[in-house]
Amino acid sequence: MYKIAFYDTKPYDEHSFEDINHPEIEFKFLENKLNKHTATLAKDCDGVCAFVNDDIGKETINELYDNGIRLIAMRCSGYNNIDLKEAKNKITVVRVPGYSPYAVAEHAMGLILCLNRKIHKAYFRTRDYNFSLNGLTGFDLYGKTVGIIGTGKIGKVFAEICKGFGMNVIAYDLFPDTSCDINYVSREQLFKESDIISLHCPLTAETKHIINSETIRIMKSGVFIINTSRGGLVESESLYNALRDGRVGAAGLDVYEEESDLFFEDHSDTIIRDDIIKLFLSLPNVLISSHQAFLTKEALHNIAMCTIQNILDYFEGKESKNVVLEE
Repeated sequence: MYKIAFYDTKPYDEHSFEDINHPEIEFKFLENKLNKHTATLAKDCDGVCAFVNDDIGKETINELYDNGIRLIAMRCSGYNNIDLKEAKNKITVVRVPGYSPYAVAEHAMGLILCLNRKIHKAYFRTRDYNFSLNGLTGFDLYGKTVGIIGTGKIGKVFAEICKGFGMNVIAYDLFPDTSCDINYVSREQLFKESDIISLHCPLTAETKHIINSETIRIMKSGVFIINTSRGGLVESESLYNALRDGRVGAAGLDVYEEESDLFFEDHSDTIIRDDIIKLFLSLPNVLISSHQAFLTKEALHNIAMCTIQNILDYFEGKESKNVVLEE
């Protein structure tokens, strides 16, 4: 039996993995996030299972390696929190490349609908028996231009959803998929023409802070910016300034650049020291969800299935397409 230290466990994680109940794997469920201080908790285990906000830098890699760990199984698609250079020739890293593109794409559209039609405001207003419609005016999505940055599985599903609303879809991708019915344009043209911009690309050196003061300056006044991908795609202070000044009409953020110390936990009884997110939350045209776009029953099941298969493939010596290599 293979013993896996499962870090940053939430109830939905434990339920989804235990539902599969694979006899060859025993999970040691830990509430702690994986970092250089908690890596020793994996001692006597055969591998670790980690998540998107765990700190798997150089020191964590070496601590795991010194404790005999040779496998990091990420239960997510992203791996920008891992020092792959340090892991090379020491620890194998595997990931879940896709779990439910529908979950994330649908959440992105949900953020747009909620922000546009002020549904979040109407909800709280009517709970106080305030049935006034003042300040709740939105706009038709039909005929508007949505710019999609990144056309992997999620971006393509989101494009189809937008087409269902009768929207004009344009896209930018470093590696365009010419086999699909998507109108690719330059990055600059997308910024200039889009009424709504939705981010669905990975975080790389090329995409880091793709939304910044310079790119915002060439966007349409009142543009909506939606990010359900990675927080580092957006330069937070620049977005806040543009929201405050009215150059950006609204922002729907399921991810945040400094989310690792905030998201997935209850901080309702603590003082938040991150001034930028406090400023975001003070704005009426910002909607933040705590990295929940992936969170559907189907996605959780697919994550568990793929993660377990990745673990078995590694220990059984099978070749896996889900191994992450140093770029």
